[in-house]
Amino acid sequence: MKERMSEELVAMRAAKELKDGDYCNLGIGIPQLCASFVPETVKVQTENGALGYGPLLSFADMEKLAQQPELIDELMETRDPDLSDAGARAFSPAPGMSFFDLLTSFAMIRSHRLTSILGGLQVSEKGDLAIHSTSDRDPYPQIGGSMDLAWGAKRVIVAMTHTAKDDTPKIVKRLSMPLSASQCVDLIITDLAVIEVTPEGLLLKEVAPDWTAEEVQSLTEATLILADDLKEVEL
Repeated sequence: MKERMSEELVAMRAAKELKDGDYCNLGIGIPQLCASFVPETVKVQTENGALGYGPLLSFADMEKLAQQPELIDELMETRDPDLSDAGARAFSPAPGMSFFDLLTSFAMIRSHRLTSILGGLQVSEKGDLAIHSTSDRDPYPQIGGSMDLAWGAKRVIVAMTHTAKDDTPKIVKRLSMPLSASQCVDLIITDLAVIEVTPEGLLLKEVAPDWTAEEVQSLTEATLILADDLKEVEL
């Protein structure tokens, strides 16, 4: 089996889409990791009420906690428990960071001024997004703020794995999972490809190292249009 890009590389490629002066919201999962890669001139917003925060708790700390959970008290002594994003991941403070109530946060989210980088369970060829499920086995079975983040953004980037754990395609012709928002996705970044949603269909712009367009298509239910300047993923 060919090697795919890591979650960190997917997040790094997604963060590259952010430009100076942008404001963005990062969804749960791979999108959260973008906080460690966004330019300093980009402000990150979290729906539980913070703007302009710094990188997440390091992976080294997370691995240490997984191996030695008794260290959590020691770690929390050096971190403010209020400094956490909507996915409960601790983040570091940054100069100019601000805090606000939930109503103000969702007014921002619905303002069409933020770029939303979201995870995805499925994306259709028309840019319809399924980001929530109704399964009892899903730790996040409710829609939460995902509908607002998808509908209210000026641009929606989905950062996810290209296929589900059973290798079924997540980029499909039509959604088979609950709809979170219709025709909202602008760009899809996976561990195999970068795909733009256009009026003509899904445009394959970049492929992961050592992968071909044909191999990516074989793991994609929807038909991909090959860009004239198709290239390897640029980080």
